[in-house]
Amino acid sequence: MSRPSFTTRATTRATTRTAVAAGAFALLLPLAACTNNNASADATGSAGGAAKLTVDSTADACTLSAAQAPSGNVVFSVTNSGNDVTEFYLLAEDGLRIVSEVENIGPGLSRDLVVTAKPGTYITACKPGMVGDGIRSDFTVTDSGVDVSPTGELADQVAVATTNYVAYVKDQSEQLLTGTQAFVDAYLAGDDQGARDLYASTRVHWERIEPVAESFGDLDPRMDLRQADLEEGQEWTGWHLLEKDLWAPAPEANDGAAYLPLTTEQRTQYADQLLADTTELNDRVHTSEFAETIDAASIGNGAKGLLDEVATGKVTGEEEIWSHTDLWDFQANVDGAKVAYDGLRDIVLAQDADLAATLDTQFATIQGLLDAQRSGDGFVLYTALTEAQVKQLADSVNALGEPLSKLTAAVVL
Repeated sequence: MSRPSFTTRATTRATTRTAVAAGAFALLLPLAACTNNNASADATGSAGGAAKLTVDSTADACTLSAAQAPSGNVVFSVTNSGNDVTEFYLLAEDGLRIVSEVENIGPGLSRDLVVTAKPGTYITACKPGMVGDGIRSDFTVTDSGVDVSPTGELADQVAVATTNYVAYVKDQSEQLLTGTQAFVDAYLAGDDQGARDLYASTRVHWERIEPVAESFGDLDPRMDLRQADLEEGQEWTGWHLLEKDLWAPAPEANDGAAYLPLTTEQRTQYADQLLADTTELNDRVHTSEFAETIDAASIGNGAKGLLDEVATGKVTGEEEIWSHTDLWDFQANVDGAKVAYDGLRDIVLAQDADLAATLDTQFATIQGLLDAQRSGDGFVLYTALTEAQVKQLADSVNALGEPLSKLTAAVVL
């Protein structure tokens, strides 16, 4: 069965670090490679009352232990048996909206994805090499008839956390729209320096809620795709197209060719589209349907997803390849992860005080390293960092990412 394509942030970034041959191979993977050990089987039970499934990702297959699970808490234990870094997604029935994801699973490694799933039809996808549409399969969540919603004080804490997080996303989206309007106004007026000054400070609002933006699989590639990650025949639009036009590369950084600035007509076309897409994003997060998708699991997974964004793009300096404003994005991803964690912290403290203490320490450590690179209202350019400083930042991301991967399970299971 054919499905609409989707592109995610981590997917596009990883393309530049994947061999061309491997990337081409991944793009050609047949959907038939999606398999289940027993298509009629259901997930097995696990500790804490959650349904548990195994997922084995290889170069040409995405094998689930079952094709369905009962509604409630579901744990996908994903093992990478291939030779490339892989990802695993649970998608909505339309194949576009990302319900949840687990990224950056290295060869030979395993990671768990914990979700609270409602009854319905979904799609699972493995992405060996982190490119293309992935190896997909239909997945069903049956109605268990069991209410796994938290009760008592825990329910109150979760309700506050979700309400506050939805409000945070709306606020950041509103600020993104306001900033994008100012950026577009300057850009279309020919005020390139004014647009440059607004670029990084506007994008932080996107970066703070990046997993939410990614969940809209039609908007994310239109708004935030890098040139290096374009697939054959794909049109390039969005922030990074305008970034390149504002920070025109020298020929040696542009495949040996002199950069040709966008024409007035092209400027108008792409700036107007960016503003329209940003408006659409803002409209979507202000719907009641969006609020219903946010729960404790999605907040916890979003926090880890933001650290994955840092690991795959910001800490490598690949995100803002022309403006070199990666540290603004780095800080914004950490901001978003910290807000998500802080909303769940009281629950974590009650469930696993040691985990809370570790997260507190690691967030403080990474923030200290970022603060050391501040300059004025922002940061030094990424090109000003030494190799030792980049390694420090990378190590701090790894040190925070490991305990943060346990956040969702600590809150939900």
